[in-house]
Amino acid sequence: MACEGIESRKQSWPELVGVDGMEAEATIERENPVVNAKIIKVGSTDPEVIHDIFRCDRVWVWVDEQGLVAKTPQIG
Repeated sequence: MACEGIESRKQSWPELVGVDGMEAEATIERENPVVNAKIIKVGSTDPEVIHDIFRCDRVWVWVDEQGLVAKTPQIG
């Protein structure tokens, strides 16, 4: 899938692993204002997550039971 202009913007946030999910969500949206970060608990059965359709304007923020980012957030 081609995503216009995505190459010139930040696409991945490995430095946010272990950070509070709400803080990570705000950081991602501040650093790349064309994406919508969405907090999802690890193991979620959210239908949008299950279908896993790639989107250039979305970043999943996977959090653990404590609400901390469990894996690197990235566009998709």
